[in-house]
Amino acid sequence: MIQKILLETVDLRSDTVTQPTVDMRAAMLAAPLGDDVFGDDPSVNALQDRIAALLGFEAALFVPTGTQSNLCAILAHCQRGDEYIVGQMAHCYRWEGGGAAVLGSVQPQPLAHQPDGTLALADIEAAIKPDDAHFARTRLLALENTLGGKLLPFDYVQSATALAARHGLARHLDGARLFNAAVAQAESTGSDIATEARRIAQCFDSVSVCFSKGLGAPVGSALCGSRDFIARAHRIRKMAGGGMRQSGLLAAAALHALDHHVERLAQDHALARRLAEGLAGITGLQVESPQTNIVFADLTGAARDQSAALLAHLQAQGVRATGLYRLRFVTHLDVNAAGVDRAVTAIRGFFRA
Repeated sequence: MIQKILLETVDLRSDTVTQPTVDMRAAMLAAPLGDDVFGDDPSVNALQDRIAALLGFEAALFVPTGTQSNLCAILAHCQRGDEYIVGQMAHCYRWEGGGAAVLGSVQPQPLAHQPDGTLALADIEAAIKPDDAHFARTRLLALENTLGGKLLPFDYVQSATALAARHGLARHLDGARLFNAAVAQAESTGSDIATEARRIAQCFDSVSVCFSKGLGAPVGSALCGSRDFIARAHRIRKMAGGGMRQSGLLAAAALHALDHHVERLAQDHALARRLAEGLAGITGLQVESPQTNIVFADLTGAARDQSAALLAHLQAQGVRATGLYRLRFVTHLDVNAAGVDRAVTAIRGFFRA
């Protein structure tokens, strides 16, 4: 009965809800294991070497979550009394419990986003503090790509990170959905996904990549950077309780995802477009055209008071989503065209009622 409910539910809350595939589970069971705290889990070591080489870095560190990966990055780049420049809607500022401030005494300097998700270069430059005892020391620029499903334009990424470098700032990328960004960028440039992922990553001193979102692994992220940087991050991971033992079971899932689930992200992007097109023209619902696998739909006019009723209606129809005045739908490997069409039918049915 539980399996039947899972199959009948169209879960669009997030790409974190994905279940390991049958082949991924087999890879996990077959994984050679060691003790990663002692550094001798062969599957973890293989994953760290693989993702570092793929993105063009000297080393990588496997961690339980993207939140911990970003925390390790910020604290490895910054000291107490330092600050990092970041967007108001960036995950490492808004949705990670204030960890850098709470645990590292590192102050965030949040900036407003432009409509395309970027931070204005003039705003970044104006936020960099002078070397004065009155101010926190500005040490780091943190960007996120994709941000809310939006692909940061590559020329902007180059300009923003070059600006940071000119001012002596380190540069960190929250690339939780880096491969979604690379798929979208490859489509526009005619290049391949691996090349675009590396081009984006090489604009930064450190990059966090999540395996448990669109790539479909059950757990885990990797932080990439120089050997010295990863050594500092490794110490922070230990302090944050992120050292795991036979974590090769999880690393094997991530390795399988890198081998089999990267190119298929294009299918998620196509389904997001299908969903957005299916919702177009509904009075009271303003749908934002997706660039990757996330669709936002704003309730407008009198419909703004109907969000709770809409979500309850969708739940009753076996469709799960999140939001209040702005609804969020995320496509992933456990959603197919039939599921998207079912969601469209359910939403349209609510607005006709």
